[in-house]
Amino acid sequence: MRKVLIYGDSNSYGSAPMPALTAYPVHGRAQRWGDVMARALGDAWEVIIEGLPGRTTVHDDPIEGAYRNGLTVLPAILHSHAPIDDLVICLGANDHKMRFGLSAQDIAMGVGRLVREARASETAQRIVVVCPPPLRERGVLAEMFKGAETRCAGLADHMAEIAMREGAVFFDAGSVISVDNLDGVHWDKAAHETLGQAMAEVLRAPG
Repeated sequence: MRKVLIYGDSNSYGSAPMPALTAYPVHGRAQRWGDVMARALGDAWEVIIEGLPGRTTVHDDPIEGAYRNGLTVLPAILHSHAPIDDLVICLGANDHKMRFGLSAQDIAMGVGRLVREARASETAQRIVVVCPPPLRERGVLAEMFKGAETRCAGLADHMAEIAMREGAVFFDAGSVISVDNLDGVHWDKAAHETLGQAMAEVLRAPG
């Protein structure tokens, strides 16, 4: 059986578009893109979803908690699931929060740091980098992500360049899905379905 580990944030966890900051809607477990991908891949594959809402690439979050730093906990998660055939990293959206003030290049470099950490752990054979679709400043998350639309510019290109340099497979989720306009960050059910099907094809491909 081929083992896949998804390392992501709220969109991998399954958070749905938020109508209010006090509302935390979640898609059903069978509706997340990782679940859709697992069904498409079939019984010969095991898909493990490690999604944490608010997870960044390599940054401690001073408001939502330092434990959301994706680099800090990555080694423990990798070793707890080793050996891994395919590690899928889908992070970067939370790095666009105004509190971090990061450029698209900085965010892509954060993902590159995660790839290098995973390589050093010798737990995963293949690494796939998924760039999240561009964010929009909408709804209850507009202030938190103020300026994100500008900071998003060029992210996919930067991530593709770094993935190639680090020897990882790259996929631009923004080529097949968009964020929901309700909050400009999360994805609706249709987007999860579309991305899950697309990612199954990515994983089936050799290399």
